[in-house]
Amino acid sequence: MRSYLPCMMGLTALCFTAVSLAQTVSLSSGQLEGNRSDSVERFLGIPYAAPPVGENRWRAPQPIKPWKGVRQAYSYGSDCMQTIPRPNILPGIQTTPSEDCLYLNVWRPAGATSGDKLPVMVWVHGGGLFNGGSSFPVYDGVNFARDGVVFVGINYRLNRFGFFAHPALEDEGYGGNFGFLDQIAALRWVRDNIAAFGGNPDHVTVFGESAGGRSMHMLLQSPLARGLFDAVIIQSGGGREQPFPMADMARAASIGYDVAKIHSAEDLRSIPSEQVLANINMFKTGVADWSGPINDATTLMGPSNISVARAHLYADVPIMLGANSADAILFGKPNKHKLLANFGDLADEAKVIHDPTGDKTDLQVGVTIGAAEFYQEPARAIGRVLAEQGRKVWLYRFSHNGTQQGAAMGGVPHAAEIPYVFDLEERRLQQLDTGRDAEVAAMTHAYWVNFAKSHNPNGAGLPEWPFMSGESATVQLIHSEGADHVEDPQRAALDLRERQIKHQQ
Repeated sequence: MRSYLPCMMGLTALCFTAVSLAQTVSLSSGQLEGNRSDSVERFLGIPYAAPPVGENRWRAPQPIKPWKGVRQAYSYGSDCMQTIPRPNILPGIQTTPSEDCLYLNVWRPAGATSGDKLPVMVWVHGGGLFNGGSSFPVYDGVNFARDGVVFVGINYRLNRFGFFAHPALEDEGYGGNFGFLDQIAALRWVRDNIAAFGGNPDHVTVFGESAGGRSMHMLLQSPLARGLFDAVIIQSGGGREQPFPMADMARAASIGYDVAKIHSAEDLRSIPSEQVLANINMFKTGVADWSGPINDATTLMGPSNISVARAHLYADVPIMLGANSADAILFGKPNKHKLLANFGDLADEAKVIHDPTGDKTDLQVGVTIGAAEFYQEPARAIGRVLAEQGRKVWLYRFSHNGTQQGAAMGGVPHAAEIPYVFDLEERRLQQLDTGRDAEVAAMTHAYWVNFAKSHNPNGAGLPEWPFMSGESATVQLIHSEGADHVEDPQRAALDLRERQIKHQQ
């Protein structure tokens, strides 16, 4: 039986039963005191870099100033500056967003010591690089710690604070991917400090979903991240440039100048944060005055993850990756006839695959097309490339739906696997009780924990999960009754999407 109480909306601190103080941890920056409940200790709101405010706005993360005395790590630090959109699958952040946001959180098994060398997992949240934060209730690392993992959840700068270029930022190389640099700084903090929590800095699995999954592709290719992790899990992280084209530095600086026609870095850094933000959020990803991630040849080595992987520029580490069965983000009301017509010469084949009897709803057709385009086919494509190079890659498809939204969409929506990965299925929104949610969560969580411990998801009591080959047409299907390694049920849609891309090139 679980020994904690679920976090309630609005609470940022104590969400355990029988709470007591954790043993003090000593870091190079100072001492920390966290909370303990039964078998788990947690330390919240730990700074891993100096506040990126004032002269540090649009600079690479700067070193922490040590503190005196014992810092009380009881509550989440502020999540990063953002405009909150309408609620989607998951409940939102539990803090007031701020530019001062470079904090992380650590969960560990109670009593862990510096000599234990426990496996480490570092979670990078999603939200389109516009939204999100480490304080989401469903990102609670309690069950990873319960199962012998030191778990770390991080914040990183978002939207224009995290991804921005401007001619006035000459000393910063005209700008860049500051949010990605934050992630790398957090991993360096883990390397330097996680042993104090009982973790092994040489056994780090980094994982993320959606924008966090896209971040995994960055970490795999960035020379700055080499040696900071030795395994990666990519949840709904894409893998192709489409439909997320990337600006080069010149284009990004032009966009930045259109946002703020200012000629000095000092004036640029004095713009009020609300004016910088300008209400952009994850549902406005196509706005003309947002560059997104920048092809800077520092954190990102090319505009396409596929091309970078083919060039053997990805770190040679074990990888788990996959997507959900209805993994599509729809911006507006879909029209199936227009969507099918977009296939051009392949439109008739697309109709046979996506709407064979003509009775599917616009939403259902939009979801199957979008899921293949955004997440399912890119995951298969980059997995094949890496497998051809001799990498160990495991591909999954999560198809157990426990949400009302998923029932309307005909599958598992984007991000809906996360409560199962964290073994916190009771915290999902729009719950659809299947009677199998706890069992699916236990199995899914076990695959992720096994991967953290041995860099292989397989383990006692779990259905076998083979790794990919360069021609793989199979997938590990995680479903309501368990898991099976089968021919991909979406193979025809993925093959069609692959041919569509070739036609467009």
